[in-house]
Amino acid sequence: MQNRLDNQGGTRWRRFAAMIVPTTAAAGAILFGMSTGAIASDITVSGQTFKIGADRLEGEGFKQYGGIVREKGEDGKAGATRPVAMAEISSAELYNLCQSVRADLPGLPVVLTINAGEGKDPARAKDLVIAMDSLEGNATFTNIKIGRDASDLNPTAQQGSFGQNSDRVTIRDLKQVSRYTTSSTFNLVGLRLKVNVGDDAKGKECF
Repeated sequence: MQNRLDNQGGTRWRRFAAMIVPTTAAAGAILFGMSTGAIASDITVSGQTFKIGADRLEGEGFKQYGGIVREKGEDGKAGATRPVAMAEISSAELYNLCQSVRADLPGLPVVLTINAGEGKDPARAKDLVIAMDSLEGNATFTNIKIGRDASDLNPTAQQGSFGQNSDRVTIRDLKQVSRYTTSSTFNLVGLRLKVNVGDDAKGKECF
């Protein structure tokens, strides 16, 4: 029984470490940066979701359409396929940004939190691409076009599927559950990273 728990704990901590490394090693990058701003076909995701919250997101060049992500199977090959809502933003400013992810050990709550842009200077991202399960907030779109063919917004999207885009988007009280995010650059002003363990982990998720 103890060996099984140790194996479970080791697996979760390996995932946890994989999330921390890009954050601490890449000069203020929350997640993996990709200069193309698109998800490559050979990338697989962990299967674990994470939360992103912000008081306000101000974005230029917004696109949204359906997509999929693939998890890695136990044999190292592609595993389960998950439908997601894809969003692209050419440039974004996020005020009071929060990111959280659960990395519990057996019987021990663990939450990794990252905060930035809490003052007058927001966090800033370029070529932001998000694969999400859900999004909540109060949104305002400028010059929105609804019902476009998704493949006209991104050539990797399925032709004939639904898409929409706008020149600008503002989302207040942003609450987002994501599976994958990329950005060519992510500038985090006032970056704070904390590993919350045990009682300190309770209530530390962004929402």
